[in-house]
Amino acid sequence: MLLISLILFLISCLVLVVSGGFLVKLIVKIASYLRLSEFVVAFIIMAFSTSIPELFVGISSAISGNPALSLGNVIGSNIADLTLVIGIVALLGNGIKPQNPLIKKDSLFMFLIALVPIALMIFDQTLSRIDGIILTSIFIIYMWHLIKERKEVKGKFIENKREPIAFTIFFFISYLGILFLSAHFVVKYATQLAIELLLPVMAIGLFLVAIGTSLPELVFGTRAVLAKKGDLAVGDAMGSVVCNSTLVLGVTAMISPITNSFFIFLTSAIFMAIVTFLFMIFIRSKKGLSITESVMLIMMYLLFILVEFYFKSKIF
Repeated sequence: MLLISLILFLISCLVLVVSGGFLVKLIVKIASYLRLSEFVVAFIIMAFSTSIPELFVGISSAISGNPALSLGNVIGSNIADLTLVIGIVALLGNGIKPQNPLIKKDSLFMFLIALVPIALMIFDQTLSRIDGIILTSIFIIYMWHLIKERKEVKGKFIENKREPIAFTIFFFISYLGILFLSAHFVVKYATQLAIELLLPVMAIGLFLVAIGTSLPELVFGTRAVLAKKGDLAVGDAMGSVVCNSTLVLGVTAMISPITNSFFIFLTSAIFMAIVTFLFMIFIRSKKGLSITESVMLIMMYLLFILVEFYFKSKIF
């Protein structure tokens, strides 16, 4: 039974990632058709679309009455994005030195925004529906700020032979449906694995689901650095952290308030805060993400796994 659950979980994750990847391409096509600026696509649409798996896992887990999985998924995904994913991407790109000075300022906003759900959780040990509204509002305000701040940034997509927009929207809706179904099964089989392995559901969200839903960021980041566009990889990672910490948790909490073992949450949250702070410091430095910093970030992820399993073994 354990092996069957694991196989079905991995298949569901694969479908989730593949459908998410197609959605990324379709969103870019729609943006191109509407002649949106390159910035909007790179910093907002790409970050949002690569966070779609986390969002649907959150919605599915909330509907199934298991929102703690989403909390673990978001914390785990944020840590994976800022350590394992960006570390591997930077290594492949022989380091990343941000060219856009606005990225350094945005890294501070990302750090502060990532702390908001932690503060709300510490306040009353739950993310209520009101907290969900607060987080979703922060996401909307921040997106508005980004668009307003860069309204003078120009640059259009090079128009290729565009497919009829109706077909693109049809496929977009179809893959959205596939994504929702695969997210439902990811939640279902992740919960089964947690029960069969006698692990807390949040632990499954922190590792298995988090790595699975972070694959779109890894794919996009790799493509970006190989195309000598490191800023896009960094922007996508930062945008994903903001989306996960505000929109994903906000929508999930509005559907079903999130509660979890406070000690289990606290150890993971403290690690996420440390990782986010280190990433911000590296990005704001003159040399950016060098090979050394990249290796350090990957090592931080390995340390995170060791620390989490140590604490979990002490509790369970």
